Amino acid sequence: MTQTPTTTGRAGTDLPSLEVLVESAAWTAKLGPLSDADVARMRESGATVDRYLADGKPVYGLTQGFGPLVTYSATSEMEQGSSLISHLGTAQGRPLAPEASRLVFWLRLNSMRKGFSAVSPDFWQRLADLWNAGFTPAIPRDGTVSASGDLQPLAHVALACAGHGEAWVRDERGEWVLRPATQALAELGAEPLVWPVREALAFVNGTGVGLAVALLNQRSALRLVRAVAVLTARLTVLLGGNAEHYDEGVGQARGQVGQLRVARWIRRELPADHQRDERRPLQEPYSLRCAPQVLGAALDQLTMAGEILLREANGCTDNPLTYEGRVLHAGNFHAMPVGLASEQTGLAMHTAAYLAERQLALVVSPTTNGDLPIMLTPRAGRGCGLAGVQISATSFISRIRQLVTPASLTTLPTNGWNQDHVPMALNGANGVAEALELGWHAVGSLALGAAQLAVMTGHTPETAGLWGELAAVSPALEADRPMAAEVRAAADLFRDHADALLAAGD
Repeated sequence: MTQTPTTTGRAGTDLPSLEVLVESAAWTAKLGPLSDADVARMRESGATVDRYLADGKPVYGLTQGFGPLVTYSATSEMEQGSSLISHLGTAQGRPLAPEASRLVFWLRLNSMRKGFSAVSPDFWQRLADLWNAGFTPAIPRDGTVSASGDLQPLAHVALACAGHGEAWVRDERGEWVLRPATQALAELGAEPLVWPVREALAFVNGTGVGLAVALLNQRSALRLVRAVAVLTARLTVLLGGNAEHYDEGVGQARGQVGQLRVARWIRRELPADHQRDERRPLQEPYSLRCAPQVLGAALDQLTMAGEILLREANGCTDNPLTYEGRVLHAGNFHAMPVGLASEQTGLAMHTAAYLAERQLALVVSPTTNGDLPIMLTPRAGRGCGLAGVQISATSFISRIRQLVTPASLTTLPTNGWNQDHVPMALNGANGVAEALELGWHAVGSLALGAAQLAVMTGHTPETAGLWGELAAVSPALEADRPMAAEVRAAADLFRDHADALLAAGD
């Protein structure tokens, strides 16, 4: 039975893995109450700020204005809190998915409880109660440079908690729909919040939006690499390709961890008695022969990106922050670690999706598919087979390349020259998220190639397991038919299969 994760205490603030982290922010998860240690840390942080204020020392956002207005004095914490979230309410575009929105909210709560941000335990608990009740703000995805954190998107979370903007709710069918935030709060029996400046500043100064999207992207990209490894093995079986390409000794000679792991994934899918068809070349084209090297390199990059993102999720990205009795003004809200990790995720995913597209090209060409009809049509001349599928897959890869071009290369100074070096982390993560949708279409396209290749090579139809399910999704092409829905269904099938393999510790 699946248990509902509950995050409690200091031990719950540092998550051991991205899998646990994402599960902790799931719809059914709950944030437990603050422990005594949590409360003590948070109160000591607040007391540190109070001592600075009592001594007449300047504290950003409390005694001074925001951003380039830091040279101007400020006196009202409540007025400053309202001003902060209001003037940042300028994000635009379609909202992030509810899954990402809940993770964003959770990440900020997890950071604020660590005791660096001078946040009131009582106010934190009010926010946690909203999250536990299922309150899910709608977060517009465009409009932040991710330098002082994801200011604008996070401000929209805070504004929704204050009764402005929109929130996601589940209708009677369990579908996510948008409603005015005031209505969503009322349905939960909750009053809109009024944000003091300390809590407002701690909430919006985080990297949580780009981080949440990047985390989900990294998980999806890992599944995509795993799916392409499964399909690589299937093509090797159907074509009678050379299994030496995936031998353990090849990986041991090089010593790359990702390569070794991917080769093991592929070998696991090959029958024990698999033999090379003598009509196949001793050395297959690179899209098959070098699959462990290509997918392994992508896997290593995704693993590294995941480690960076996990550290970010377990850290505090606030400004100012308190540490050992001091108030420190610095720049932990700068999202460069998130931005570069996110970009690496996109580049690695592109490598795997492009490999899938090249493998599809291999199976639809008589030059490389063993003299089978071009486009795997059984009605050459009268039928076109997978011609449309391949053309679309080519388009997907082209668009992916546009979307994963590093956003950090497009940095622009802003905010009166206060933010003169910005990472554009959320812009990049949004691009990778869109690219992943197309990457999965490329995987689905290759899966259709594998389904039709099984038919054309006379393999006994399977009625159970993954390949039986794929055959049901994409049966033999007795006549041309629209295949867009089949591509999507095949992509979903392999996404779920890869997810299950990885969840099982594969």
